[in-house]
Amino acid sequence: MKVVKESFGRISEKAVDVYTLENDHGMSVSCITLGCIITKIMTPDRGGILENVVIGYDSVDEYLSDSYYLGAVIGRFAGRIAGASFELDGKMYPLAKNNNGNHLHGGLKGFDKVIWDAEVIEHEGEAGVQFSYFSPDGEEGYPGNLNVNVLYSLNNQNELTIRYTAKSDQKTVLNMTNHSYFNLSGDLKRDTLDHSLQIKSSKYLELNDELLPLKIAEVQGTPFDFTARHRIREGAESDFSQNKLAGGGYDHPFILDTNHDNEIILQDDESGRSLTIETEEVAVVLYSGTQIQENGEIRGVPARKYLGLCLETQGLPDAVHHTEYPSCWIEKDEEVTKVTTYKFGTF
Repeated sequence: MKVVKESFGRISEKAVDVYTLENDHGMSVSCITLGCIITKIMTPDRGGILENVVIGYDSVDEYLSDSYYLGAVIGRFAGRIAGASFELDGKMYPLAKNNNGNHLHGGLKGFDKVIWDAEVIEHEGEAGVQFSYFSPDGEEGYPGNLNVNVLYSLNNQNELTIRYTAKSDQKTVLNMTNHSYFNLSGDLKRDTLDHSLQIKSSKYLELNDELLPLKIAEVQGTPFDFTARHRIREGAESDFSQNKLAGGGYDHPFILDTNHDNEIILQDDESGRSLTIETEEVAVVLYSGTQIQENGEIRGVPARKYLGLCLETQGLPDAVHHTEYPSCWIEKDEEVTKVTTYKFGTF
């Protein structure tokens, strides 16, 4: 097990470093101090060939101009907040309107756009890097001085664990996730339409035209029923209104029926790669990359829809306006921790 630190570039006078975690089997995870962005995950296919299974860039400038949140930690609040405001204890908090009059993924300068401090963490059988950031009271409109830590750790079982820890000196709202786009074909050889997915979820959130939560709906009898494994293509080519709303695919939260129980499994039959995700979070947002524009290239591959898909473990979007959803509030001086594990394998 080892961690290698290198220079990735600069933003004005600030250095951006890349940390590569590598286990004894050659699997590696690379991440940078800008936005805690995961730039590469190198995993073997069924023949043992190591290839990258996430979308990323090779320069700081590409990430600064990126609008897809590739590989980044999202905060303070993942997803959309209707009307870009919320009420807390009788006081209204206006937020940045950065998505059709709504607030998206933490605002104009969310956690994905700041440079984090980093510290190498090494234990027996595990290598990691802990990122830390202080988000001052009022940043992007949110209340409370918030201290945040994000720990990426890799073990010899080819498991990447992300541990989010946060504490605020005021009651506030928090909903963090990682926005990696997975493509198990390896080095973006194919798109993800023929990836198959299974999610232990009997309910999802229907969305309105602004992609805000409308109501909780049953997955049964719809292309949103992933309780049995099926391909992303089925939803992408469906005439179902919710698939069409998302641009021919998915951009929807699924409420998980279980936790730490192989609840999310993504597979690519041709490469033989699999990804199993276990989490403490109440939901996962499946986003099938439908807003990736056919404009330019990503690491030499033409950019296009379905080039990668996100599996964002998190709380429910717009929970500040839905008392029926699990709470997204954290109390003053309460330390909260959420853990998600990504298990890479072959079949």
